[in-house]
Amino acid sequence: MTTVTHELTLPPLGPDSDEILQVACEAALEGGQIVAGFFAQEIHSRSKEGEASYNLVTDADVASERAMVARIRRAFPQHAILAEEEAAGAGVADDLWIIDPLDGTNNFAHHIPHFAICVAYYRNGQPHCGVVFNPVRGDWYWASAAGPAYHNGRRLQVSAATNLSQVLVGCGFFYDRGAMMEATLKCIAEFFGKEIHGIRRFGTASLDFCHVACGAFGAFFEYQLQPWDFAAARLIVERAGGKVTTGRGEPLPLRMTSVLATNTYLHERCLEIVARHHP
Repeated sequence: MTTVTHELTLPPLGPDSDEILQVACEAALEGGQIVAGFFAQEIHSRSKEGEASYNLVTDADVASERAMVARIRRAFPQHAILAEEEAAGAGVADDLWIIDPLDGTNNFAHHIPHFAICVAYYRNGQPHCGVVFNPVRGDWYWASAAGPAYHNGRRLQVSAATNLSQVLVGCGFFYDRGAMMEATLKCIAEFFGKEIHGIRRFGTASLDFCHVACGAFGAFFEYQLQPWDFAAARLIVERAGGKVTTGRGEPLPLRMTSVLATNTYLHERCLEIVARHHP
């Protein structure tokens, strides 16, 4: 079993932080502590009700979400919360928190230490802050609308690459195993034809966004994501100098959508490929 050997603590927030970002980090920490505790034990997963057998949920997802929701409501009882498991609701409110208590549940269920807890706060439909936390690695990523993006206190900057032949491209697959999967594979094939360095599929969209923000990926795409999968990490990419749209180049909505995140320089070239194969 993989265990967490480091102490889980809040990240080193700088002077550009505010109460919203502080609460977001505290909620992520509470969720991360719960998830890390479950990860050190035998993990029992099950299929989501009414979903395919490979769309998993665990007790860690539910317990993490409950703790995170409780922390946010203690601080901001009037704010709306949209979450993946039990706190589902409409993605429209003046003050809206969007949380994923465990992004990368399939990795978690198979004891792969690549998953994250995500917290975003949107004000009047616009991202105000985003936090992504991998408790097993002790990795914190965060950004606020008024400041830079950070990884463990270090400012992030997207890749400066201007040619697809200079980068890795990340991708994701939704649970669809039919036309959407085939479209993704065709898109991957075209990217390979542009002599990219390679394709990576790690199974945790929020961390894939963070790979774009830190310059490891030149781009990341997926044809179907829920808002809790991208709401927090989207701002991290943007504040690191990147660009995020749908897979057709439209502004990103707060609902299920396709997503393309890039270092900005490669966005139009990537968009041509992603849009061409869009289901």
